[in-house]
Amino acid sequence: MKNREYYLNQLITFEGKHIIKVITGVRPCGKSTLLDLFIQHLRNKGVPEESIIHMNFESIEYDMIKTYKELNDHIIKLLQPMRTNYILLDEAQQVTQWERAINSLRLLDNTDIYITGSNAYLLASELSTLLSGRYVEIKMLPLSFKEYLDFNDLKHSGDNVLDYFIEYLRYGAFPGVTELRQYPASIMPMINGIYNTIILKDVVSRGGVRDPALLESLVRYLCGNIGRTVSTKHISDYLTSAGRKTTSDTIDNYLRILESAFIFYRARRYDLKGKLHLKTLAKFYIVDIGIRNNLIGFRNYDYGFTLENIVFLELLRRGYEVAIGKLGSLEVDFVATRSDRIVYYQVTASMLDEQVARRELEPLRSIPDNYDKVVLSMDKTPVTDYSGIRNMNLLDFLLSEDS
Repeated sequence: MKNREYYLNQLITFEGKHIIKVITGVRPCGKSTLLDLFIQHLRNKGVPEESIIHMNFESIEYDMIKTYKELNDHIIKLLQPMRTNYILLDEAQQVTQWERAINSLRLLDNTDIYITGSNAYLLASELSTLLSGRYVEIKMLPLSFKEYLDFNDLKHSGDNVLDYFIEYLRYGAFPGVTELRQYPASIMPMINGIYNTIILKDVVSRGGVRDPALLESLVRYLCGNIGRTVSTKHISDYLTSAGRKTTSDTIDNYLRILESAFIFYRARRYDLKGKLHLKTLAKFYIVDIGIRNNLIGFRNYDYGFTLENIVFLELLRRGYEVAIGKLGSLEVDFVATRSDRIVYYQVTASMLDEQVARRELEPLRSIPDNYDKVVLSMDKTPVTDYSGIRNMNLLDFLLSEDS
């Protein structure tokens, strides 16, 4: 069982605190394994086995539990008096009105509750109302590039790192996929199976999608336009012209469903002058680049936008809110905001061409504040600083703690 230290440490930080820990993320990014790692942590510190209540609702073992009352009664019978009981529920939303059971169990002094879910509706449900201020969300993603190297016992430095990164860009970062690294012919069929499972369970079924063929067309459109500014009207017009008649409202609804299943992430535009988010236009980034490659192959492949996708996800992992910066006609790839800092990022394949360098630097130089400004490229950084704007190798960024 491979470690996910970053996420495990978050769970340990909140261990014992009387708030519910909610782990969200696309399936299968490793949420169940994270619970297994946490259970091992509990065992290592001497927690008795009977005080660990672990239920995975995708297992037929718990098919008999259909309602919140049955869930509550089942767990109550297992609770050990005079001890802390660790309750770990995998895909809890399979149980009808499960939130009511969780809210009731939370009121007990001797419970410590952990929940996973593969859909954002987990927190858009009654849970967020019942538990306002009493839960913390841990947002999980597939493997970072650093984790990818660690999972495969690969070195973080040396001439081979670029080759490993190319693999990472080609096959993506689902934990199960990386285990097939030595069997490349098996990777794309596995990614296809993962994608179909996500679409079937977390999009079509839970989202109530009435036109799966239209949804598939939308996903392929987004995959072909990673990192490009789009609008719902533009998408609906394009799909209609391609023979998939639809409306902006339908596209908007399907986009929300795809976001709720954590397949795509929306980056809104932010007016750096007016200091507000703009309602029109946005960019979409996919949770795993391997899904994109599996669906549309390498036609219209844009290396720069792929690098953008990787950086966007890495910034999310590091706890940033990420927007697209707009300053008049100029655009900053990412405005990354966290409680402790703000950083502006430009992402490009190379800064060696003078015209490209000028294009990437102009937006950063136009921002009238003194927050950090960074250009990320695949160059080996012969120039490390452009009058206060850092130029950093993208792989060094991905392998750093935070930059």
